[in-house]
Amino acid sequence: MNIVKTAVLGVALAAGPAFADSHATGDAAAGEKVFAKCKACHSIVDAGGDTIVKGGRTGPNLYGIYTRVAGADEDFASKYGSSMIEAGEAGLAWNEQDFIAYVQDPRAFLQNYLDDRKARTKMSFKLRKEDDARNLWAYLVSVGPEVEASN
Repeated sequence: MNIVKTAVLGVALAAGPAFADSHATGDAAAGEKVFAKCKACHSIVDAGGDTIVKGGRTGPNLYGIYTRVAGADEDFASKYGSSMIEAGEAGLAWNEQDFIAYVQDPRAFLQNYLDDRKARTKMSFKLRKEDDARNLWAYLVSVGPEVEASN
């Protein structure tokens, strides 16, 4: 019986990192390079005010984006478009799948999410390659606050 317990514990310890990273499937190092395209409009500044990546202020701070309700960054509140706020009110909290779809075509994503052909976004940039979007997500999660993996 002790052998079984030891084996189960060993598997659980080895799998821990995989469970911890289950919310990001891309390559964070590659995503850091992709973020160079984003920093013209977005910065990454932690909750204590320390700058991780200096960037523009046209878009919201991307620190802690994982599970953040869309359109809910208090420091950016007056700059969001009404469709983004509506998406957040409808339950959009950023996860890998929605983030990837959004950055590939922001307007189409919001129109689909809200089921509203008139939905618009202020973000005109499109990151067309899914791998780039996936890697960007992995990077943003890696520089954000520690989060528990979802099951």
